Amino acid sequence: MADEEQLKLDDEELISNSGLSETIDEHDLSSIEAQMAELEEEQKKLKQIQSDLQGTMNMSSGSQSNLSVQSAEEKAESDSKSVYVGNVDYATTAEDLERHFHGCGSVHRVTILCDKFTGHPKGFAYVEFAEKEGMQNALAMTDSLLKGRQIKVCFKTNKAQN
Repeated sequence: MADEEQLKLDDEELISNSGLSETIDEHDLSSIEAQMAELEEEQKKLKQIQSDLQGTMNMSSGSQSNLSVQSAEEKAESDSKSVYVGNVDYATTAEDLERHFHGCGSVHRVTILCDKFTGHPKGFAYVEFAEKEGMQNALAMTDSLLKGRQIKVCFKTNKAQN
């Protein structure tokens, strides 16, 4: 009998404790639901920002691709006014190269090639001049010093032609 009474007391205690845990569980559940609602709202905002950003990027990349598409004749013309510059210091900027070659003629564009994985410069560049005379003058600058390094300047060649 004592065992039955003990079991009855244990059952009652269990029932009263389970009511307490249900109250705690309901409170935790409502707190979690509120947090989920906040997260879902934030997710909607982030998706909106992301779609706005993608729309902006698509517009800018579309206009860039239209500008960079050149016919074979335009590319050949551009290459005929360009020089390859080798042994360029890795810390050299496009502005540094433009200043170095400014005396040769009006510089139209400077392109420093970078590694596609690291983003670090490869140590060479291309300089395009507004006129062919600028390119001819730049060829005379081979073996000149730029940031303490002796640079090599030669005609720009197209890999497809070689």
